[in-house]
Amino acid sequence: MKKPPSVTRKLEFDAAHRVMNHESKCATLHGHRYVVEVTAEAMQLDEIGRVIDFSVLKQKIGTWIDAFWDHTTIVFVDDVEVLTALLKLPRNKDPFVTGWNPTAENMAEFLLKKCPELLNDSGVKVTKIRIYETPNCWADAVLDD
Repeated sequence: MKKPPSVTRKLEFDAAHRVMNHESKCATLHGHRYVVEVTAEAMQLDEIGRVIDFSVLKQKIGTWIDAFWDHTTIVFVDDVEVLTALLKLPRNKDPFVTGWNPTAENMAEFLLKKCPELLNDSGVKVTKIRIYETPNCWADAVLDD
C-alpha cells in the first residue's frame, strides 16, 4: 500500500536544560539552539494539492513552542535544586516543568503526543518529530501505525 503524502516543516528555538543524572557534562545546566522537524501526512491532498500549508504547521506548532519552550529552561520536576534556583531568578517566562528528564528523546516524544491537540482541526496527523540538540545530534519520535 502506498504511503500517504507528507510534508516537513523546520522550526527553531533556544532553550536551556540539564539532563538529571547524566554521567558527563550534560549534567550541567546549558543551552541549545534546537531545531525541530515536524513531518505531517494526510490521506489526500487538499483542493490545491497540499498536505497542509507550511504556515499552518508554523502557526499551530511553532506558536506552542514559542510560548512554552523558546527562551526558557526545560526542567524535570524532580530536579528540585535547579528548579528552586530558577524560580528565584528574575525572568519574563517561567521554566517549562516536565514530568520527564529533558533529553532530546523525551522532548521529541512529548511534542509528537502534543501535536494532535495542536492540529485537531487540520485533517492531518504528525507522524514524526525530529529534534536536533546540535547539528550532529538528534532524536526521532515516530508515530506507530
